[in-house]
Amino acid sequence: MKAQELVFESVAHLAPIIERKEISPVALTKAYLERIEALNPRLNAYITVLSDAALADAREAEAEIARGRYRGPLHGIPIGIKDQFITKGVRTTVGSRLNADLVPDEDATVVSRLKEAGAIILGKHNLAEFALGGTREHPYGTPRNPWDVERIPGHSSSGSGIAVAASMCTAAIGEDTGGSGRIPAAMCGIVAIRPTYGRISRHGAAPVCWSMDTVSPMTKSVEDCAIVLEAIAGHDPKDRMSSRLPVPDYRRHLKDGIRGMRVGVIKELIPPDSAHPDVREAFQRSIGVFEKLGASVMEVSVPLITLTAPIFVAICDTDGAHVHYERIRTRTLEYDGATRTRLMSATLVSAGIYNRAQQARNLFRGQMLSALGEVDVLLSPMSNGPPIKIGEEIVAFRTKEDVIERQFGARSFTTPYSLSSLPAISIPSGATSEGMPIGLQIGGGSFEEETVLKVAYAFESETEWHRRRPNL
Repeated sequence: MKAQELVFESVAHLAPIIERKEISPVALTKAYLERIEALNPRLNAYITVLSDAALADAREAEAEIARGRYRGPLHGIPIGIKDQFITKGVRTTVGSRLNADLVPDEDATVVSRLKEAGAIILGKHNLAEFALGGTREHPYGTPRNPWDVERIPGHSSSGSGIAVAASMCTAAIGEDTGGSGRIPAAMCGIVAIRPTYGRISRHGAAPVCWSMDTVSPMTKSVEDCAIVLEAIAGHDPKDRMSSRLPVPDYRRHLKDGIRGMRVGVIKELIPPDSAHPDVREAFQRSIGVFEKLGASVMEVSVPLITLTAPIFVAICDTDGAHVHYERIRTRTLEYDGATRTRLMSATLVSAGIYNRAQQARNLFRGQMLSALGEVDVLLSPMSNGPPIKIGEEIVAFRTKEDVIERQFGARSFTTPYSLSSLPAISIPSGATSEGMPIGLQIGGGSFEEETVLKVAYAFESETEWHRRRPNL
């Protein structure tokens, strides 16, 4: 196959071809750069493209492989990085005009580990300002969903979701605090995992909420997710919250099957009658797939789960307001209007409310662990409906009921794992009648990424949704 055709392939497919020297990392990198040049003006997936550096690294990778120094499955693989992670000598904007001229003097740990694995860094991906979501005016271009450019691609790792879905890179490194990796993955029809808190070093990632920020591999397949996760996971002395637990071979049991496993459907997150009918149908169909694969499917209850969105906001936004305290006071008008409103509002949260939110978080984590004591994994949709049109996010609230209804959006499905520090993956599970992707979420116990990946792989292998590509 030609390089222009191989850009659509997964890491797992490309790695052995590169190792056998049947395709050059240089040719593959050039094909991606050509695709970025053609599509980025329309999709705004990248803020910065590193054409010269990427080609230089590709030539070095090609030479190393020719000498027999093959480093592993990411060697010579072109990857994109969310512009939330610092990169040595390359500006890191975090999606804000306030950081337009910030050029770090070191790499984030995840970037260093990708380079050590031989990956080719194509560039830095677009995102919501300071990874908070809801940005009204993106200073580096409005990110657009490759399935429908009039719709949002999800926040905040928007550029990463776009780039993987549109084959503008083989895989990407996003970030997930309250769903920032999983939500764009679901809306763009790709895979993304939020690992257990502490599984991957956050050194060099612009902070949002210290107790919930995680790095999120975003890929075309579940196996690719396992490959990238293994390459970047592990303890880092520069991040004292990173776990010292050994990193397993995430592909070792990937294909073992799930016969006899217990899959718990979260009762409170089953799509109601008000949900999009295609989402309801896709979720019921997904349950049938697990039953066909030999798993035992049962309902489990997590009573506090419907309140996780406001609990999350009370904690995350307050922590974010602390991160930005000085700049939000002295450079107020340089922030995007939505970011400014969100951070300034959060500065008004009292210590009492913050403390109650933390207590609720502790109670909720106990409920999640109790549910996982009954089953091996938890199952839910990724949202109640498809991505909305660009601009619809900033429609003013009308009533108290309107506020409550909108709170039960995508965050209500993703923040349970953020609050409980547990791993969860989003995988493609269907499409609406208009062709928009529908995502399925699978969550597991602490440091049970192997289990989550195995269950996700079984579903993916039984379905064809991950093979869909936007018509660009």
